[in-house]
Amino acid sequence: MQRAGMNNDVALEDVRFIKKITVGSTNPNLQATDAERDRQVSELNRCLNEVPRGRIIGRDVSFGVYSVGEHQVVMQATTYHVGFPRKPSWDE
Repeated sequence: MQRAGMNNDVALEDVRFIKKITVGSTNPNLQATDAERDRQVSELNRCLNEVPRGRIIGRDVSFGVYSVGEHQVVMQATTYHVGFPRKPSWDE
């Protein structure tokens, strides 16, 4: 198994901090706007591209089917688990 540092990847055994980022929403009363979804994706991209560079180590997909009046609404959210060798200084 290749260790981290050879290609700027985080080896799974080097993960010391995990950040969960959810993209989307399954709550029909609090639907994510386009701006909110863009913010969520930007946060995920920041985790994957800035130093220290994270790596997606897991993903949870959840969805809900709701009846709103006569219509059926299907909503989906994906939670990404991003692993880092240490907690990023830019993380609040």
